[in-house]
Amino acid sequence: MLFLVFTLLLGACAKLPAAGTPTATAESGLPTPVLALTQAPDVESEAKDYLELWKSEDYEGMYARLSKLTRDALTLDDFTKQHKTAAVAMTMQAMNYSILSSMVRPSTAQVAYDVSYTTTLLGTIERSTIMNLTLEEGKWQVQWDASMILPELAGGNKLELTYEIPARGNLYDIYGYPLVAQDDAVALGVIPGQIDPEKEASMLSLLANILDVSSDSIYKKYQYAGPDWYVAVGDVSAETAQKYSDRLSNYPGLILSSFRSRYYYDGGIAPHVIGYVLSISPEQLEEYQRLGYRGDEKIGASGLEAWGEQYLAGTHGASLYVKDPQGQVLTKLASASPKPAASIYTTIDSTLQYYLQRSLGNNLGAIVVLERDTGKVLSMVSNPGFNPNLFEPVNYNSIALGDVLTDPKLPLYNRASQGVYPLGSVFKIITMAAALETGVFTPDYPYYCDDKWTELAGTVLYDWTYERGFGASGLLTLKEGLMRSCNPWFWHIGLTLWNDGYESAIADIASGFGLGKKTGIEIPDFEGKLEQPDSVSANVQLSIGQGTLQVSPLQVAMFVAAVGNGGTLYKPTVVEKIVPVDGTDPVYEFEPVVNGQLPVTPENLKAIQEAMVMVVRDTRGTATYQFRGLSVNIAGKTGTAENPAGDSHAWFAGYTFNNDPNRPDIAVAIILENAGEGSDMAAPLFRRVVQLYFSNYNNAGGTMPWEESPYIVATETPEP
Repeated sequence: MLFLVFTLLLGACAKLPAAGTPTATAESGLPTPVLALTQAPDVESEAKDYLELWKSEDYEGMYARLSKLTRDALTLDDFTKQHKTAAVAMTMQAMNYSILSSMVRPSTAQVAYDVSYTTTLLGTIERSTIMNLTLEEGKWQVQWDASMILPELAGGNKLELTYEIPARGNLYDIYGYPLVAQDDAVALGVIPGQIDPEKEASMLSLLANILDVSSDSIYKKYQYAGPDWYVAVGDVSAETAQKYSDRLSNYPGLILSSFRSRYYYDGGIAPHVIGYVLSISPEQLEEYQRLGYRGDEKIGASGLEAWGEQYLAGTHGASLYVKDPQGQVLTKLASASPKPAASIYTTIDSTLQYYLQRSLGNNLGAIVVLERDTGKVLSMVSNPGFNPNLFEPVNYNSIALGDVLTDPKLPLYNRASQGVYPLGSVFKIITMAAALETGVFTPDYPYYCDDKWTELAGTVLYDWTYERGFGASGLLTLKEGLMRSCNPWFWHIGLTLWNDGYESAIADIASGFGLGKKTGIEIPDFEGKLEQPDSVSANVQLSIGQGTLQVSPLQVAMFVAAVGNGGTLYKPTVVEKIVPVDGTDPVYEFEPVVNGQLPVTPENLKAIQEAMVMVVRDTRGTATYQFRGLSVNIAGKTGTAENPAGDSHAWFAGYTFNNDPNRPDIAVAIILENAGEGSDMAAPLFRRVVQLYFSNYNNAGGTMPWEESPYIVATETPEP
């Protein structure tokens, strides 16, 4: 009781205010505590951001989102390498994901997700796995381990892919003659100091016979070489070498080296079309591994070898294994059987191509031969050429590859489809079409063709007849103007069309003839340069194929074929069919593809055709003297294109209209760089093409100006 009274008194005293102290109010009490809560970021959103970075293979961005503990244990290079190694092993082309669920604790979280890999060889690989995250400075960071790629990679396990590689497909000509295949071959070379002088002439004759070149061309290869140098001469198939083995072994200094490789027969038929193969470079390695390559294969580097890689390589078979850190197989994840390669049958007529490759001599230039009514390329020659076998390292003669790569004449450059040339007077075909289609001129419209032209104020231009001392051609119809290749006639057209308001007519018609555009052929080609003239003088220059105009021989062959076939521009092709090596049905067979129609009426086109026949048949035609006695029906146009960098380029373009049921009609375009007059230099080659083709290769069409006999270049006479 006393304790209770004491307590009550003490409590009462505590409530009494002290003397001089103001009474406490509610406003002067302690403040109400405020509770601040920081919400953790959405873990699924953070996980999605990380997976998006993975999807785009931004490994540096992914690495920045790893936890500090993970980054301390793993460098960016190692992190990147593990992902790339897995991608290569799976032949991954794309990664996708879907988030399934998440579980969050105060400072850690887990996100479950599905990952799906689209692969080249193994279809789709799908797995479910987990991403662990930790909260660091208010942000979720990924605690990475390899099981995030595939659960099977936990604990240091690795992926390993084994391959089954099908044999590479071959390339054939249009008749099934092999142009390239895996085969045994022999490299031929000489060591000059070991050659027996008494046997040298005989040795050169034998080599010339085997390699089908001149003795002089072989001698020139080692003429100035050191006595102990090895000089590459050429290569032949093992079958050919065996045929001549007894004779070849009789010559000291003649070295034979056997090799087996992807072999290009006859020193390379149409090498710019067929191309060559190379080893996969270090820079390309990952790309090709993810395309399903092991990495030590040869791949197409140019021409049809490159274009047809997907067919020629086939599809590798593969098995994907998981191995433990000791290298023991734990499981097979996926596998696929190989699919055979296919072979490509080209449109190339190898015999025609072979003879034409030997016909250009030392001239820089090109020849294109098309089937007039389909667009098939029967021959495509670019000179100088090259031997694709030199790109094979096991070929001892590959030591000569450096000479090819550094040759200032650019032998790897395909002048036929990628050439950059002014067209000169062959373009007058197009100018004539523009003159007729505008209605300003008619085929029989008369004009006096003087040997100089002064119609454009302040300008004096001279006809080719003036330069050659022939005098003026006189009064000519438009058709005769093309026949005579009268420059003043076509300058007059360019000036008149411009003054009559048809400033774009010539360029527009040229575009309709396919100039200034890609042709659509399977190998690289040049779209050309065709600009709208910005002045009357530019239009005058364009009218004779000069100025800024640039074309390729392939484009010229295309539009000349269209003139000859009635106006259809066919897409050119070098692929006849693609056939699996196991003999199943072709995966592709050629059918003509139309690129367009010439913007010329049938009546006007007929006038152009008649004028082109006059070029080669009329006594005043610029090329008549080259085709006397030729029984094949032909039409053509000469061209001599001025070249600011040197002598004029020689052109000839034309077509046949022989209607031979056994030989489809052809169109041909020829250019010889810096060779002079088209009628003197290019027209004889046109005759050779036509006579070879229609004689089943028995008639060489005469001797070219640079030959001592068909296919043999005249030996240069040394200066005294």
